[in-house]
Amino acid sequence: MNIVIFGAGAIGSLFGGILAKNNNVYLIGRKNHVEQIRKKGLKIKGKTNLNVKVLACEKVEDILFSPDLIIISVKSYDTENAVYEIKKIIGKNTFVMSLQNGLDNIEKIEKIVDKKKLFVCVTTHGSVFSKPGVIIHTGIGKTKIGAIVKNLFDENRFVEMFNKSGINTVISDDIMHDIWAKGVVNSSINPLTCFFKCKNGYILKNPILEKLMEQVCYESVSVANACGFSLVYEDTLNFTKEVISDTGENFSSMLQSVQNGCKTEIDSINGFIVKAGKNFGLDVTLNEIIVYVINNLC
Repeated sequence: MNIVIFGAGAIGSLFGGILAKNNNVYLIGRKNHVEQIRKKGLKIKGKTNLNVKVLACEKVEDILFSPDLIIISVKSYDTENAVYEIKKIIGKNTFVMSLQNGLDNIEKIEKIVDKKKLFVCVTTHGSVFSKPGVIIHTGIGKTKIGAIVKNLFDENRFVEMFNKSGINTVISDDIMHDIWAKGVVNSSINPLTCFFKCKNGYILKNPILEKLMEQVCYESVSVANACGFSLVYEDTLNFTKEVISDTGENFSSMLQSVQNGCKTEIDSINGFIVKAGKNFGLDVTLNEIIVYVINNLC
């Protein structure tokens, strides 16, 4: 399969490198990263060890074909720009897949991409950008793929392709539900790692931090349920703790952004939860404080 990954950061490069074992993959990323990949290949270390030759470029204009699949793996605040860029290479038979954090990506992508061609990949794999050309796979998680408009044939096709390459993947029964489930998990983990500048695993080692995580999770679950996504708090909390354990050595993507002096995705995660919660008259105090601190102090 001919695959373009737009946004070859930590997770985009991880998936791109693994998928390149059995597919023609073209990574679109930043100049320094692209240059090193061209010179020495993409090196993945940690839970996965690969040194793979993969095509890489800096802009969409360098892609001279219509791919079978475009995977969007940019930060949520760059989604609209990404969609307008990839529009140039979307052909009649091209599918688009979001591999992102955040709760507001789909509504942005749908403005340009036909819903029938739109898929979502939700994953809890952990990955860190080490240096140009090098990615560290810090935690093995779970991966689901689902279509926005149910499409069992192509869901099976993409899941099979991911599994053959070594990414253990299943079909999602309800991908929007899974997006919210992951959003709640991210809201409960990522900002807290920024406050304490810690790896994910530290949350369960610090009783005060663990209690705070539980309270944020409860508040976020309440909002998800009000929005029509039935999440059971106990199950979601257990899932959150499982993700923390599985990615214990990982620095969250939000903390990586803060450490690199970059904008975070807080507005598309906790910020989105705050807006949705207020629409239903819910108490979203914890999420509101989190958004303020991340946007003003971190």
